[in-house]
Amino acid sequence: MVTEKQIDQALQDAGVTPSQRQGMRVPPPRASAWQDRPPTPDKIKGKQRQVIPVENTPSERPSSDLPLPRRRQPAALPPPREKSTRVKRVPERYTDSNVYGEKHPVQVEKDIKSQRDWRRVVGEESSCPRRQAIPGGVPVPDSVPYYSSEGEDSGSDSEGEVDDVLGSPSSSSNEKVARLSREGGVAFFDFLISKAIVTPKEKGPKEWTYTDVMGLPAGQLEEWRAACQCEIETLLKRNIFDIVERPSGRRIIKNCWVFNVKPDGRKRARLVAKGFSQVEGMDFDQIFSPVVRFETVRLILALAALEGWYTSGLDVRNAYLYGELDEEIYMEQPEGFHAKGMEREKHVLRLRRALYGLKQAGLAWWQVLKKSMEELGFVNLDSDARLFMCFDEASQTFIIAVVYVDDAIFLGPKKPAVDTMKQRFMKRWES
Repeated sequence: MVTEKQIDQALQDAGVTPSQRQGMRVPPPRASAWQDRPPTPDKIKGKQRQVIPVENTPSERPSSDLPLPRRRQPAALPPPREKSTRVKRVPERYTDSNVYGEKHPVQVEKDIKSQRDWRRVVGEESSCPRRQAIPGGVPVPDSVPYYSSEGEDSGSDSEGEVDDVLGSPSSSSNEKVARLSREGGVAFFDFLISKAIVTPKEKGPKEWTYTDVMGLPAGQLEEWRAACQCEIETLLKRNIFDIVERPSGRRIIKNCWVFNVKPDGRKRARLVAKGFSQVEGMDFDQIFSPVVRFETVRLILALAALEGWYTSGLDVRNAYLYGELDEEIYMEQPEGFHAKGMEREKHVLRLRRALYGLKQAGLAWWQVLKKSMEELGFVNLDSDARLFMCFDEASQTFIIAVVYVDDAIFLGPKKPAVDTMKQRFMKRWES
């Protein structure tokens, strides 16, 4: 067991001062790892642990046989860039291709932009036809225009000058135009803008509104009103809507008239609902409707040409109006037309069938179309839903029908069978 006296004696031999030893209990110093020392057991019966004094002079670590690592040398710096010896080519004298004089063109432009230098360069009497000098003492040739400071100082003078030129078509006005074109500046640009002829683009019938139609001459107005009346009668014939009182707490969608002129000259007006005001989950749910692929149409037509099949087409008029609605949708009465004794503010239209512009109109038409084609004996393909096929047992032949929205094509090797199926289809729809 090492006593406290032995520890103090070892610290004193090691050169530790009494002030450093206060409040410290320092274990006996150990020899360096590379120095040889006799083994000292921790416990020796009957004997005290031998304390080896440590010299004050630090011992040197023996050199190792391993090579020392090389110091990483810094990368060589790139050589300094040589200063360019290129000399700016400043024109020294006036030539045919240089009218700037001894100053650099950029400096000449800066001087001109300054109002004080501008007056110093061109002088106060800018309307004088005499040639002025450009900084540098070089005279200006006739091909170089000079600028007027009057147009730069006040816009009112230039506007009055333009008015004088436009209002007096005489020889003096020609001289003023020549002077404006020679001087340039704001006055010249004002003159060019005043001479510009802007032809307003006439709006076509597709861009018209009902208000635009009401402003047409009496003859044209009657024709367009007759087209609107025909559209209203078609909607009433199809039982598209019912006139009801405006419900409280329900969203009322709006509508608009869309006008167009057919290639044969007929005027067409169509009542279109503003479907962008519909609310998903309340006014509509599903809106996807399949459309035949153009590759399928080209393939069927090419096959018909190769096999010599009979082909006949038709168009379903107002196809979207056949679709049935499952949602409860209310719409305002059309502009310019309202039922007798029923004001637009108090009565609205309850839609029973689809109307052009509704988000689900295409899907509603596809559902009734598929149902009617199945009643005729057609079956649609899974790869292209708008391609229908039917086998006619009476003529022992097949018939193919391709429907793109409201246009249909019937094809088959036998003409009587194709015409018979087409007539059955036309009885179902107004074509």
